Amino acid sequence: METFGYPAKTWQAAKDEIRAVLIDCARRQKTIAYSELVSKITALDLQAHDHRLDELLGQISTEETGHGRGMLSVLVVHKTGDLRPGRGFYDCAEQLGLDLSDEDRLWVDQLNKVYACWTRS
Repeated sequence: METFGYPAKTWQAAKDEIRAVLIDCARRQKTIAYSELVSKITALDLQAHDHRLDELLGQISTEETGHGRGMLSVLVVHKTGDLRPGRGFYDCAEQLGLDLSDEDRLWVDQLNKVYACWTRS
């Protein structure tokens, strides 16, 4: 697992913080902008367009998908413009073997799956 040279404990702390923020968003059926997400993380100093953030989100989504809860990173979106996840979300989906033939459907399906999972629990 890539940690960009950070100790595993520090990297895991950042993942835990991000996951907690995203679960809160899912329970409220809300998305969050990349910039807002990084402002809530204290374990690492991250920026909205940071490759480390992409890696953290990818690792979280891979783990969550493995547990049948969907790609939690679907909730992290552009602040302006299309208000959807960035390219890294779709790259991760492809690595997970999900169907990218209709990216709109993939996005909506994952969003609904994550909302359904976390509003039930």
